[in-house]
Amino acid sequence: MKFYNRISELSELKRIQKLSFTDHSRLTVITGRRRIGKTSLIMKSAEGLPTVYLFVGRKNEATLCSEFIPIITQSLDTFIPPEIRTFRSLFQYLMELAANRSFNLVIDEFQEFYNINESIYSDMQNLWDTYRMKSKMNLIVSGSVYSLMQKIFQNKKEPLFGRADNIIKLAAFDISTLKEIIKDYRPSYTNDDLLALYSFTGGVPKYVELFCDNNMLDVDEMISFMIRENSSFTDEGKNLLIEEFGKNYATYFSILSAISGGINTQSEIEAALGNKSIGGQIKRLIEDYHIIIRQRPILAKEGSQTARYEIQDNFIRFWFNYFDRHRSLIEIKNFIGLQSIVKSDYPIYSGIMLERYFKQQFAESFQYRAIGSWWEPKGNQNEIDVVALKLEKNQAVAAEVKRQRKNFKPELFAKKVEHLKNKLLPKYHIDMCCLSLDDM
Repeated sequence: MKFYNRISELSELKRIQKLSFTDHSRLTVITGRRRIGKTSLIMKSAEGLPTVYLFVGRKNEATLCSEFIPIITQSLDTFIPPEIRTFRSLFQYLMELAANRSFNLVIDEFQEFYNINESIYSDMQNLWDTYRMKSKMNLIVSGSVYSLMQKIFQNKKEPLFGRADNIIKLAAFDISTLKEIIKDYRPSYTNDDLLALYSFTGGVPKYVELFCDNNMLDVDEMISFMIRENSSFTDEGKNLLIEEFGKNYATYFSILSAISGGINTQSEIEAALGNKSIGGQIKRLIEDYHIIIRQRPILAKEGSQTARYEIQDNFIRFWFNYFDRHRSLIEIKNFIGLQSIVKSDYPIYSGIMLERYFKQQFAESFQYRAIGSWWEPKGNQNEIDVVALKLEKNQAVAAEVKRQRKNFKPELFAKKVEHLKNKLLPKYHIDMCCLSLDDM
């Protein structure tokens, strides 16, 4: 798949690169979940320039250094003493080299040094502070374990705290980019195909690339491609999250499994887990791991108990709904059975994702100051799928989301909106509409 989007991120990396090469060394940190395209972005920004790319595998430090030396030698056409066996010595050699020439140094999966030799971070801090102002290195470090990368650079107790000149958190492709990609690879696509691509991938570039490169871009093709023997999607959710959670992942998995199944308040989740207290894990899933979000009715106060939890990442949500929940089918290789379940569930599941799609579309229009849903604490007879407050004073939009517009009941919806207006937005003019597949 060709390189898409990332215009602002590329521009920023080019700006920092220019400063590094002409002024003094800079350190940029790039974070983001696995498969989000960090390495592709970095290497795109470094095209045509002297660049050393080092991938930190989980190996002995001396072994890593012996692998890095020929890479550096070839990339910079320079001599590196083969007897170097510590990363401290290697990094010092590169910083000294950068005093006389400009180059990019990329260190990928930077958080892995924690598992190899944690003192590397303090060694790097000392060397960076010593050589930064008299060298011209553009140092870019990236990592896919978000919680660890955040700790390394944003925890005051860590040696590299405050050393990053820039921290870029890479997000998934936006909706306009997804539309551009599916149009390029499947010009005859339907809106349902676009919704499926959004629902299954959430715009994560690697997943989108897998569908595009294998020419699997209608709903049934995508489901069949994901759910088959030796599919790279089968264990992806587990591998992705165990990297974050480590060996104590079981409770986190149970929480996420419950949320994906519609058990979405703390009391309900605790009951589903045998009345186990999960306040600490919920807090970490929100604040440290950024995997779930706490949703309250629009304009509800921060401390309001009327809260629901949602999995932010579309792929992880789908993975827990089907791959994790139906693990027994996968174990006996009944992929046909699982495909059948997903295909029969798809109209309902995609209807829920369509609501998320339109909220994101509203956000990406930059015309609103608040976007959410609205419901009352008891019962959901007055629930409204999308409520968006415009930038203009006292202007709002209320929308009901239906896959098929024919299922929309305008009179019933008008009563709900009137109730919302009286209760929450008495001074607002509220535009009412139905949003369906036709409006994507």
